[in-house]
Amino acid sequence: MINTYISIDLETTGLHPKNDKIIEIGAIKVVDGQTVDTFSTFVNPGCRLDCRIVELTGITDEMLKGAPYIEEIFPGLETFLEELPFVGHSILFDFSFLKKAAVNDRRSFEKQGIDTLKIARKYLTGLEHKNLDFLCEYYQIPHHAHRALEDAEATSALYQRLTELYYSEEEVLFQPAPLNFAVKRDTPATKAQKERLYRLLAQHKITWDRDVEKLTRSEASRFTDKILAKYGR
Repeated sequence: MINTYISIDLETTGLHPKNDKIIEIGAIKVVDGQTVDTFSTFVNPGCRLDCRIVELTGITDEMLKGAPYIEEIFPGLETFLEELPFVGHSILFDFSFLKKAAVNDRRSFEKQGIDTLKIARKYLTGLEHKNLDFLCEYYQIPHHAHRALEDAEATSALYQRLTELYYSEEEVLFQPAPLNFAVKRDTPATKAQKERLYRLLAQHKITWDRDVEKLTRSEASRFTDKILAKYGR
């Protein structure tokens, strides 16, 4: 039975690691079944938040103002994570965002993980829902939903409860498995692309919600085309 691990959760600007960004990381380090350390930080996504994300998470642009970018966070995060396996509810979602950020920062990021959602889907077939909120209510686990550290803590408690109820030595779902997510590194926007965007924004008096300096080449090209299509040259 795995009782030394990292329970981790992210809040993000959306569901797709190719285009969306991490806005909060929460993780707890569990050793021999006991929480020994925590990691929690906001992450500057380089853009304003959609109102639906603010409503869902309670995280606001003001809260992210001055937060570090993900590349500034990675060294400390990797030290915290060590080589321990992940535990998460739909863990591949969280891993995919971290993997994308790591690849963009030219870092290797390989992890193994245990997915409490997969365990719930196998053993709790009679339950109407399998999301973390519902399962925490079902097992009477205290939970403040959609904040990263609180979700990580709740996921760890859920994992331990499921382990108590359903673990067997040969049960593969309770063993860490490699987390695989294929991703390519984004190429940063060129100096010429950024200068053109700055000119267009100034020329058309556009107040923009993104950090031009953090754009990828494809993002810069896409946003430039949108401005030209709306305002002309």
